[in-house]
Amino acid sequence: MNLDWIKVFFAAFFEVFWVVGLKHADNVWEWAGTVVSIIISFYALIAAGNKLPVGTVYAVFVGLGTAGTIISDIFFFGEPFDLVKILLILVLLAGVVGLKLVTKDSAEEGADS
Repeated sequence: MNLDWIKVFFAAFFEVFWVVGLKHADNVWEWAGTVVSIIISFYALIAAGNKLPVGTVYAVFVGLGTAGTIISDIFFFGEPFDLVKILLILVLLAGVVGLKLVTKDSAEEGADS
């Protein structure tokens, strides 16, 4: 795994924070943290998209962010645990991993996008 894919995972990690912040922020500091998370997330996403295929980068970003947001809702905000929901997240993550595995890491590919 190269540095550009780490940027995608980093962007998805911060995506979870800003999505949760959009729902749960109640004061100025929480909103400020949400805005900072948006900036970090999209900066890392754009930086990764400069070197990797944008379609794959975006699919991985959204898939990981969705899974992370749902899991954080279950663990931190009392969302009920639903086995079907977890199985569907696993199917989503399998698709994301599959996209990552079939995508070449060539820096030249993303440059043309």
